[in-house]
Amino acid sequence: MKTFYWLVKREFWEHKGGFFWAPVVTGIVFLALNIMGIVLGEVFGRRNNWGVFKYGEMNFHAEDLNNVGAMVDISLYAIAGIVLCVTAIVVFFYCLGALYDDRRDRSVLFWKSLPLSDTSTVLSKVASAALLAPAIAVVVGVIVGLAMSLLFTVVASMHGVGLWSLLIAAHPVRVVLNMILLIPLYAIWALPTIGWLLLCSSWARSKPFLWAIALPVGAGVIVAWFGLLNGTRLSSEWFWSNVVGRLLGSLVPGGWVSNASQLSGVGHDDPASLVNSMDLAYHYSALASPSLWIGAAAGAAMIAGAIWFRRWRDDT
Repeated sequence: MKTFYWLVKREFWEHKGGFFWAPVVTGIVFLALNIMGIVLGEVFGRRNNWGVFKYGEMNFHAEDLNNVGAMVDISLYAIAGIVLCVTAIVVFFYCLGALYDDRRDRSVLFWKSLPLSDTSTVLSKVASAALLAPAIAVVVGVIVGLAMSLLFTVVASMHGVGLWSLLIAAHPVRVVLNMILLIPLYAIWALPTIGWLLLCSSWARSKPFLWAIALPVGAGVIVAWFGLLNGTRLSSEWFWSNVVGRLLGSLVPGGWVSNASQLSGVGHDDPASLVNSMDLAYHYSALASPSLWIGAAAGAAMIAGAIWFRRWRDDT
């Protein structure tokens, strides 16, 4: 376990720019753009004498207050989701180069000379992609989201909306806990893409990106072509969604929502009911979906293939 810890730490230090600085810079840019937007809104509002900029205390009914608090919660999820999407792009290219770059610069010879198994090395890269990077993104997204929520509530309080009423109506602690507890589900969901990219990284002699994209997309085109010949689109749509989509798009956060929606109802009447219905139980209901576990099993098989290729691939 100590060796595995240091292997994961090595991955972090070697890719700190992508794992840490990419979400941090994204958060800073997002904060800066929103602050500029707020300042611009204040200036134009005062200049044009918009009624919404009149000061005075506003009273909300309990239902309205719950909906406003739910909107704050949704903004927290949305901001963290934006940071996670940037991290997903980083992880995509990290997995593509994780094993290929070692062979390209021949550093794989050095690492194989150490008492480190190929299994531990590859699994440390899986852990970095599936757990470490998303965890860092969630932490950064939470910090940025809380800063933005506090900023919006302060601005709203300047225009008659009670600051403490908004803070009480929102549930930032619940949102933070939900995002942290969703990381294991994200790791399971992301296994097909992580496994496929690592497999391509381990066996491709050159241009792993082209192989990773061309093979599933080309297969999808062939399946769609046969579907057109047979006069049916059902099989091709299934293939694009469940094979091509899972191989290339499982790093996108929240991709399991469609599976969860088929197994549990979601209220859409108002923001408060939407947030309350999409709780942890709703998200983890996706575990009852066979497609999630089939994808996870396929990802595990491809990771095993990546370990095998790293052990026996010799094109240095």
